[in-house]
Amino acid sequence: MKNHHYYQIALSASLSLLLFLTTVKIHAQQQAFSYNQYADNLITLNPAYSLLDKAASINVLGRRQFIGIEGAPATLLFNGSLPIPSINATVGIAVVNDQFAIERLTEVNVFFAKAITLNEQTKLGVSLNAGLKNYRANYQNLDPNDPTFGTDLRETQPNIGFGIMLYTDKYYVGISVPQLSIQSLGTASVQQATYLQNHYYMAAAYIFGQQEDFAIKPAALASYTKDLPVNLNFSTTIYLKQLLGIGANYNTNKQLAAMLSVHGKKFKIGYSYEFGTGTTSIQGYNNATSELSLTYRFGNKISTKML
Repeated sequence: MKNHHYYQIALSASLSLLLFLTTVKIHAQQQAFSYNQYADNLITLNPAYSLLDKAASINVLGRRQFIGIEGAPATLLFNGSLPIPSINATVGIAVVNDQFAIERLTEVNVFFAKAITLNEQTKLGVSLNAGLKNYRANYQNLDPNDPTFGTDLRETQPNIGFGIMLYTDKYYVGISVPQLSIQSLGTASVQQATYLQNHYYMAAAYIFGQQEDFAIKPAALASYTKDLPVNLNFSTTIYLKQLLGIGANYNTNKQLAAMLSVHGKKFKIGYSYEFGTGTTSIQGYNNATSELSLTYRFGNKISTKML
C-alpha cells in the first residue's frame, strides 16, 4: 500500500510537470496577448486608439486556449477610457491577466493620450502609459514534497510604454510599445518566457462605406518580440446595417478564426472561434480557442462605432 501511495504521488507529479512543459512550449511560440478582435479593441496594445472614440467606454475580453486542458493559456483583458474634449485627450486604465499552467502575469497601467490636429480630417494621437507588472510562478503546486520545486517565484517591476496613431474617420495606422522593460521578468522559468519581454506592435485598418447599410473593414496587426519571427494578423469584417459584423482573421502562426459581433450605440458583443490550420494537434483535446468581448459606451449623443 505504501509503495502504491508513493507511485501515485510520483505519477501525479510527472503528469503535472509534463503538462506544464507542454503548455510552456506552446505558449512560448506565441506573441504576448495576441487576440483576434484587435481591429476595434486596440487600447490594450496602443492606448492612443482611445482617441478615436468620443464616448467613454469599458471593455472586457476573455480568451481561453486549448479548451479541455487544465492550466492551458487563458487571458483576461480589461480597459476603460474617459475622453477630455476640452484638450482633445483621453485618460484610462488597462489591465492584463495572462495565465498558463503555474505561471501568471498581471499588469496594470494607467494612460494619457492626446490628439494633435494635422488638418481638417487627419489627426495624430500620442499616448503614454505607466504602471506595474507582477510575475508569479507557483512551482510548489507541481509537487510540494520535491525540493526541486520548493521555491515559488514572485517578481514585480514598473512598466512604461508609448503609442502613436495617425487617424481619420475612415482609417488608422499606429505603432506602439506598451511594455517597455529594462529587465525581463520570469528568469526562473523552465524555458525563457518570451511573452514577458518587450513587444512592438503596428496596427492599421480602413473602413469602406461606414455610413451605409453595408460596410467592410480590412485590418492588420504586426507584432515583434526579440528572438521570435514577426507575427502577422490579417482580418476582414463585413458590417450589415451597422448592427451585425461577420469576419475572419488569419494569423501567420497558422491559426484561422471566425468572428461574429453585434453592435449598438452603447454596446458591442463579440465572439471568435480560432482553430489551427497546421498539422500539429494534441490528441484527445480540443485545440481551438474561444474569445468573448463585451464593450459598453456611455455619453451624450453617441453613435455606433465600427472603426
